Amino acid sequence: MATLSSLLGSSFAGNTGAQGTQGIQGNTGAQGTQGTQGVNSWTTVSSGIHTLSNVGIGTTNPVNTLTVAGITDIQGAVETVSVASTYQNVVGTNIIVECDASRGTVFTHNTTNGVVGIMSFRNFPVTKNSITTFTVLFTQNSAGTANTTALTGIGTNIRLFPYGGTIGVTTTLGITTSARVSSASTITLPTTANDVDIVSFAIHYNGAGSATTTNYNVYATDVSSFRFGNVRP
Repeated sequence: MATLSSLLGSSFAGNTGAQGTQGIQGNTGAQGTQGTQGVNSWTTVSSGIHTLSNVGIGTTNPVNTLTVAGITDIQGAVETVSVASTYQNVVGTNIIVECDASRGTVFTHNTTNGVVGIMSFRNFPVTKNSITTFTVLFTQNSAGTANTTALTGIGTNIRLFPYGGTIGVTTTLGITTSARVSSASTITLPTTANDVDIVSFAIHYNGAGSATTTNYNVYATDVSSFRFGNVRP
């Protein structure tokens, strides 16, 4: 029996549904205010790159001008050797020999330029319990007569002018003390002309107050009488 669909040959196509209304597009959010650019603390000049801020290596919170934390591997390092400054002592004829840590910690002094009366150490930091070492290469005069007695011994009279403490670097008096030496009263130079002595000073500050003399201990040691041997090329 024939059906209506077979008579028509195909099915009626359904009506197309009505298209929905497009939603309203939301407003674009306001753009945030651009932050202020930070100040660049690094400065490039003809002499290099520098900063007036603290620099930290291995730390994000450097408390000093340069703070290095963790294991440190330094290669190719050398120490600067400076000639110690000399001043005429207001009492007596011996001179004041001064080592300034801002110039390094290794110095030379030839006693031909003056017999040592006072050793002065300046600008070593005293911000915490710490120790600063100085090494001085003393060359005896051509007569072998400088600083050869206990009365004129090196280390008997010491002046300290620390940096970063109560005293500061502008005080003229400083701290007066003497060095502690091993099994002796002081350090004397050899009586052989032109001998070289290597004298090391270790200044220990205990961190308990930079204006108090008893908070410092100075230790001195001497390796003496360096000269050319009898066997030479």
